[in-house]
Amino acid sequence: MIPQLVTYRQRRADGRWLRLYVPVLPVLLVLSPLLVLAVLGGLVACVIFHISPVGALRGAGRLWCALPGARFEIQDASMAVSVSVR
Repeated sequence: MIPQLVTYRQRRADGRWLRLYVPVLPVLLVLSPLLVLAVLGGLVACVIFHISPVGALRGAGRLWCALPGARFEIQDASMAVSVSVR
């Protein structure tokens, strides 16, 4: 299952939270021309560094499928950032 929603939360210095809900599919469709260029650039990098392109694509696919349910949190003295992938 691919991720469907990314939630970004940031606590500002005044204590209020900024929340952004980003749907993955529309963003992916808008950025698809850049995604094709990124895949081609990755394949060229695999050839340059002598890495199996099939293995690299398989690993990227496994990482993409493992993203749903992931949660990243960073907290500093006056600011906190939380990213949740659903």
